Amino acid sequence: MFEAQETPRIFALGLGVDFPKALVKGVLDRTQNNAPTDIAQIQIIVNTARMRRRVSTLFIDGKAKLLPQITLLGNIGKHPKFHAIPQAISPLSRRIEIIALVDALLRRNPALASRSSLFDLADSLAGLMDEMQGEGVPLEDISNLEVTDISGHWARAQEFISIVGRFLDLSQVRPDNEARARAVVLAQIADWQINPPTHPVILAGSTGSRGTTALLMEAISKLPQGAVILPGFDTDTPPEVWEELIADHPTRMDPEDHPQYRFANLLKSLSMHPKTVPLWHDTPPVDTARNKVVSLALRPVPVTDGWLRDGPNLGDLPSAMQHVTLLEPQTSREEALAIAMRLRFAAEQGKTAALITPDRMLTRQVTAALDRWDIKPDDSAGLPLQLSPPGRFLRHVLELFTRPLDAEALLTLLKHPLTHTGSERGTHLLLTRELELSIRKNGPAFPTKDSLLAWAKDNKLDGAKSWIDWVANTFCGHLCDGPQNAVELAERHIGLAERISQGAQDVGTGDLWKEGAGREAMSQWVALRSNLDALPDLSTRDYADLFGGVLSRGEVRNPDAGHPNVLIWGTLEARVQGADLLILAGLNEGSWPEAPSPDPWLNRRMRADAGLLLPERRIGLSAHDFQQAIAAPEVWLTRAQRSDDAQTVPSRWLNRLTNLMNGLPDQDGPVTIEQMQTRGNDWLERAHQLETPIGANPAKRPSPKPAIEVRPNQLSVTEIKTLVRDPYEIYAKHVLRLAPLDSLVKTADARLRGIAVHQVFEDFVRSWDKGETAADLMAHAKRIFDSDVDWPSARLMWAARIARLADDFVAEERERQKIAMSSRLEVKGESTLPELGFTLTVKADRIDLDERGGAYLYDYKTGAIPSKPQQLAFDMQLLLEAAMAERGDFDSLHPRHIEGATYLGVGSGTKSVEAPLDDKPTAQVWAELYKLISDYQVSNKGFTARRAMEKSKGFGRYDQLSRFGEWDETDQPDDGGVRS
Repeated sequence: MFEAQETPRIFALGLGVDFPKALVKGVLDRTQNNAPTDIAQIQIIVNTARMRRRVSTLFIDGKAKLLPQITLLGNIGKHPKFHAIPQAISPLSRRIEIIALVDALLRRNPALASRSSLFDLADSLAGLMDEMQGEGVPLEDISNLEVTDISGHWARAQEFISIVGRFLDLSQVRPDNEARARAVVLAQIADWQINPPTHPVILAGSTGSRGTTALLMEAISKLPQGAVILPGFDTDTPPEVWEELIADHPTRMDPEDHPQYRFANLLKSLSMHPKTVPLWHDTPPVDTARNKVVSLALRPVPVTDGWLRDGPNLGDLPSAMQHVTLLEPQTSREEALAIAMRLRFAAEQGKTAALITPDRMLTRQVTAALDRWDIKPDDSAGLPLQLSPPGRFLRHVLELFTRPLDAEALLTLLKHPLTHTGSERGTHLLLTRELELSIRKNGPAFPTKDSLLAWAKDNKLDGAKSWIDWVANTFCGHLCDGPQNAVELAERHIGLAERISQGAQDVGTGDLWKEGAGREAMSQWVALRSNLDALPDLSTRDYADLFGGVLSRGEVRNPDAGHPNVLIWGTLEARVQGADLLILAGLNEGSWPEAPSPDPWLNRRMRADAGLLLPERRIGLSAHDFQQAIAAPEVWLTRAQRSDDAQTVPSRWLNRLTNLMNGLPDQDGPVTIEQMQTRGNDWLERAHQLETPIGANPAKRPSPKPAIEVRPNQLSVTEIKTLVRDPYEIYAKHVLRLAPLDSLVKTADARLRGIAVHQVFEDFVRSWDKGETAADLMAHAKRIFDSDVDWPSARLMWAARIARLADDFVAEERERQKIAMSSRLEVKGESTLPELGFTLTVKADRIDLDERGGAYLYDYKTGAIPSKPQQLAFDMQLLLEAAMAERGDFDSLHPRHIEGATYLGVGSGTKSVEAPLDDKPTAQVWAELYKLISDYQVSNKGFTARRAMEKSKGFGRYDQLSRFGEWDETDQPDDGGVRS
């Protein structure tokens, strides 16, 4: 297939060339005159399964022929001749062993690092060990580094790095993946030196970015019939730039962030000059002019002055960049929607379009946006196992061990599709709904076994008792304190997950492990369980972090085939794949290129001296991916200008490209950028139009007028204020019989505080025996708060407020008790207006009676006390209670003369505000009540929304129902009304 030559056999394919297609064409052109069996002797080594499938497909297309052997680079070690090399231990096994060693080191010397960093330190050491073995760097090269200015840090770092030495010493008998891969490559090279293969061996598509791969590439290039084909080779790079890339730089770092540096370094090691590398096939690039622009923009910094010299030679820039679109929306959401629209349009045209970005959050946003058109993209990365239904379910179950059970956690699990998948799931869902409504309305915020069992006593649905027994016994009581045996904890975790998945009626594991994601989750857990013996006791939080890390490394392919023309690729797949449209998204610093991971062990100079990878190498690989992708037939470059309310910085490559063109006005560079942005803005405008609601007339301010017979004939005293201020709330509550759904996430809010504080003062007054002190009041507060308030911080804060007013309240209470002969607490009553068929109900906080039969009404207020004008016009609660007391409408109380009606403020301090009985006597109060009720018993009187709110921006409980916001309080009520 190849003629003999003295130099290594290196070929290249240019930027913008469909690599698999050109690879196949080159093989077929070179074997067209050979015997049919010759092609079957060719061995082609590629680096991704996706590329292997595409190359195989391309060979199959066309005339019938025998196929070459197409193998994956990572599968070389599976050949029987390498069975003597011990199989690699799993990455999980090695990680757990490193965790155990780091844990032991931190126990011996806690000053080295915080134990909370245990897993991060272990992962960092594992990454360092991978690099050392991949690049062939022995531990001695790191230990012997000359360090002076950071000697204290270096001494601590070496204690951790010594852990790596233990594994490297065992790498011959217990290798990990990197060690075995290098051993396989070295064994293969040694075998070839003794028995060089006579058949063609072609390694295609690799850049040689890792030391082990570079060794194999060098060896194959020197075989009698070996060849290496480099992807994305920049044929427009001038000789002086290649010289800069291959030159030694004693006073500065090598330009490893350049996209072609990997090739320059490989060719330098083979004593070849880049300009001597021939093309594998003469397939022309898609756009030579664009390639030249990008090549010039990405030149190394030391030779950027070439922009001034070579820029004018680029020719007409608008023509070169006519198929490049620049999209720069404000947010990633807008970016995702515009991308989704373009992908959909490509699918509609029958073209292939691929989204390329390292930002997985952005890909999920695009996938969600495509869902509106029922398009599922073909995502090469699949779904992270931790985000799959079994992954989420297992993590929710694990929370039962790590934090107190609250209502949200309980209902999240009860409603999960993998919960109670055995028999009678319908009954389970029905009872879950009933339990949720009860918890939303009555609590508790933190369900316990007793509170759950108490719920069943009031529920008459079939199966409620047995079901709640299962819930109470399965979900409660798992919170663990202190270290636990890791193996036992893992088994308890999975055992509980299986019981929850099966349900109340049967024994088994339910549907938890049945689907592909479930089987993968089981596989990951089994692998974890088999290695936990090496770990010491763990806290449940440490186990949760470990388990979450295991799930995050798993991946699940979507069982439904994605759209064949809508693709999401990682940067690795993009190196060797072709599409009509490539969308390079998330082009911001920190996203693409990604920010380098912090290295707690070695700085850049130490890494360079030891022969390890520099952060710039990863940036250079990303730059090469960018340079290859931007050479596609049509390209989108997208970035969001803001992220998390902060301004983003454009990717350095995008900055270089725009800076170059802005500096070439004679070639219409600024005009070119404007044209690219205009094309992007057109699509952004389409996205905005898609999101803009269809024009509709805003709702009018409602003032429904239901039939007289369905209007409420009974209200409480506190609802009279609502009838005055927001009549629509009365309509919604009593006519429509709608009630807002309380939040599932309970908080220590003002409502709970009011109830608890009222109970404190009620109990204190009930137990009054003339010798009560502030300490007695605080004892009542502690008892009530401990039993009714689930939040320790709220208990302390509310108790502190009562403590501030306790002395004053007790002193004032003594004066009140001198006047009163007896105190009635929580007194119920009702008054009727027979002519109107209306009943007014009440429950007064407190009524004191003196020796003459006079009544003193008190109402406790933890919030703001209504002012005199508010009581006269709107908030007539105490005035109405006084009128009812005078009429004898309270249970077991005869008509009484009202001596006083007072609001008692018990918020942050004591405050007494009298009801204005002198300004509005009880007879007038009752007359105004009669008029108010009679007004609403006329058919043309509407229940106007937000008629006289205390604050114009105040929140009403039924504002959403009345569609407040589409109208405001200056609008006239809807005269049409709502009649029934």
